[in-house]
Amino acid sequence: MSSPPPGRPSGMSSSVQPILVTRDLERLTGFYRSLLGAVETQRVPPEGPTFFVGLRVGDSDLGVVADADAPEGPQRMLLSIDVREVDALLPRVEELGGHVEGPPNDMPWGQRVAHVQDPDGNAVNLTQQL
Repeated sequence: MSSPPPGRPSGMSSSVQPILVTRDLERLTGFYRSLLGAVETQRVPPEGPTFFVGLRVGDSDLGVVADADAPEGPQRMLLSIDVREVDALLPRVEELGGHVEGPPNDMPWGQRVAHVQDPDGNAVNLTQQL
């Protein structure tokens, strides 16, 4: 296992890290920062044109990679992110360039779930424990 990013205590990094590939690194990282309060933990390289940004969302890590040749539209991945209050975030999704696919639903397994897309069209489930 690699060492955690600078500023993160050992043992606090995720074993599996989803990484999104995007043509617009700042737009996509800004979406996750503004919507979910993601905190930047790493930027590679630290100066000059950025290739990778590591974000911390709650107790999980999310990577975002810049690639000018990335295919348009969503990648084949679903991010499921536990949030404090699904309903409060939905208006922000559209404001930040994402898309809300429909109203949230209370699921029989005890979660409230809203299906949204980030600005690149990646599928994201915002989940809240009931």
